[in-house]
Amino acid sequence: MTSADQFTTRVDAVAEQHSRLFGADSNDAPWTPSLARLFRFDPHRNLEPNLQMISQYVHGGDVFVDVGGGAGRVSLPLALRCREAIAVDPSPAMGAEFDDSRREAGIANARRIQADWMDARDVTGDVVFSADVTYFVRDIVPFVEKLVAAARRRVMITLWSVSPPNDEANLFELLYGEPMAPVPGFRELLAVLWDLDILPDVLALPEPPWWEGDPIPTREEAMRNALESVWVREDDIPRAEQVIASHFEQLFSDEAGGFRPRWRQPSRELLITWATK
Repeated sequence: MTSADQFTTRVDAVAEQHSRLFGADSNDAPWTPSLARLFRFDPHRNLEPNLQMISQYVHGGDVFVDVGGGAGRVSLPLALRCREAIAVDPSPAMGAEFDDSRREAGIANARRIQADWMDARDVTGDVVFSADVTYFVRDIVPFVEKLVAAARRRVMITLWSVSPPNDEANLFELLYGEPMAPVPGFRELLAVLWDLDILPDVLALPEPPWWEGDPIPTREEAMRNALESVWVREDDIPRAEQVIASHFEQLFSDEAGGFRPRWRQPSRELLITWATK
């Protein structure tokens, strides 16, 4: 079995588990407006350390393409530092957040294409970037090959050393009584790249996950955080709430200022990048 076959097998196993536990259409569930809003950031903010390091690869005259660009967390601030930014993303909810954020920030040199990357046509840039997308890409070789073909100078991929879906594995097993099928992470991606004769630079960026901030202030909010961390069917929420409540001390540490999830593991954002020319 090739590295690409192993990658596909992992994605298929996740899809099978989701279909069995949550319904046949669970793998096609779109981003809701409330979830998409969580990925909207001020484009004029001071760049956080990880994004600052990423921005060093982008020149003032560049066209920057963000594959799976979502609400513009990366592409909109980088539009302020390059000639043009293009976000490619299939989600209407993410697109609405991108449009509102771009308009409110007064950014004229950013646009979006509402499409899956493999369906997008005639998209090229000097730098082609993708963050937290490869976990879910079944046909990884064509995906990577299209990134390379679209990039005049450089491809950049970021993902976390502990893939965000996999970080919920202990909570998932507690709720559903079986191990979570893991998405493919950086090890599986690097194996695919090596088989394609791509030898990238790999940098561990300094900042911890941006979604892990201060402790959760109340027990009720901590319960809600746990429910939102894993996929729970609406009709299964009462049972899941009972399980979380009965294991609360196992799931959360009680510290000054509130509660912090115990099930999450320390993680670093990894930048995987290579020159195409």
